[in-house]
Amino acid sequence: MGRILLLSNGHGEDLSGALLGKALIGCGHTVAALPLAGLGRPYQQAGITLLGSSHEFSTGGLGYTSLRGRLTELVQGQILYLLRRLLRLLLTRQRFDLILVVGDVIPVIAAWLSRRPVAAYLVAYSSHYEGKLRLPWPCAALLRSPNFQTVFSRDQLTADDLSCQLKRPVQFLGNPFMDPVLTPAPPLPAASQRIGLLPGSRRPELDANLELMLQLVTRLPLQSDLSLDLALVPSLGEDDLAMLAKRAGWMLQGDVLVREGAQEVHVHRGAFQAVLQSSDLVIGMAGTAVEQAVGLCKPALQLPGGGPQFTSAFAEAQRRLLGPTVFCATGAACSAANLDASAELCMDLLSRSNTDQELQRCCRKEAQRRLGNQGGGLRMAEAISSLLP
Repeated sequence: MGRILLLSNGHGEDLSGALLGKALIGCGHTVAALPLAGLGRPYQQAGITLLGSSHEFSTGGLGYTSLRGRLTELVQGQILYLLRRLLRLLLTRQRFDLILVVGDVIPVIAAWLSRRPVAAYLVAYSSHYEGKLRLPWPCAALLRSPNFQTVFSRDQLTADDLSCQLKRPVQFLGNPFMDPVLTPAPPLPAASQRIGLLPGSRRPELDANLELMLQLVTRLPLQSDLSLDLALVPSLGEDDLAMLAKRAGWMLQGDVLVREGAQEVHVHRGAFQAVLQSSDLVIGMAGTAVEQAVGLCKPALQLPGGGPQFTSAFAEAQRRLLGPTVFCATGAACSAANLDASAELCMDLLSRSNTDQELQRCCRKEAQRRLGNQGGGLRMAEAISSLLP
């Protein structure tokens, strides 16, 4: 069995890497991880060894962020941190039979510099953005090099496109991050209709996103048969949540956020999977979580915020990636006009989610086309295992 090192660069990439790592361990391999950005919590939760100590920056990872986010990375020393991680890779590379890239050009370059055999899962790139993928320099040249023994894409359109561009086979076997949410979870308490609230996972942006969502909720008409379910990560604890709620004019009572004249919001921790599966519609300010919702055939309403990640530009790119079942109201991000239009669009989509057969058909089609079937992690692990002695 082989010794495999996972290289990833962001929260969503770490999640996919951890799921792949668990599948590879199940195949009998020894797996370690080197997250190039962030703490690598998904690896820790999966029991996968991290190389060296990690550090989290407010942007949550390298990649598609605002200009302010990129400047913040420089001020916080993220570039120097990345260089130290690359040095650790070079010093430990001989311990591994294969480097598994999960992400974009940054880990691709790092893996190429290691001069070890490489498998790459390009989860950050898709031809759905523009119809034809324009890989950043020097990504294409490196992916053609003999060191890269196999390349996986995140959808079939990208696999077909890159196979032509790179003059080598690129495989689409599914997306590991869909595997957990496609596994049935214990259902939430019964409700006629449900809206899932997905404010993201990175603080402090999470805090601002949640405040904006609560402003939207106050604009929704009161409906006794409607349940609003907030999927919340552990990093926003009870005390911080209570302070945030008070600042926004709400109160935290047990596991419920309440405000006079507004819909109650039920807070769910450790039940992200159940919230997604039970929702008729999701309101999202997140990357991977909205992708998972689309993969579950759920219509999604975006609520662009102030960033650094979930800005109007990010939301527009996400709609190109995920297709016509992701919606966004008009108006500038965080404006009253956008919140008013979002509330109106939200109620329209909620009504259509259970009655509009064309919308339901479109949701099923796009889920298959853009995210694929369950079991992607195991299929990729088996393909990687075939590369090892």
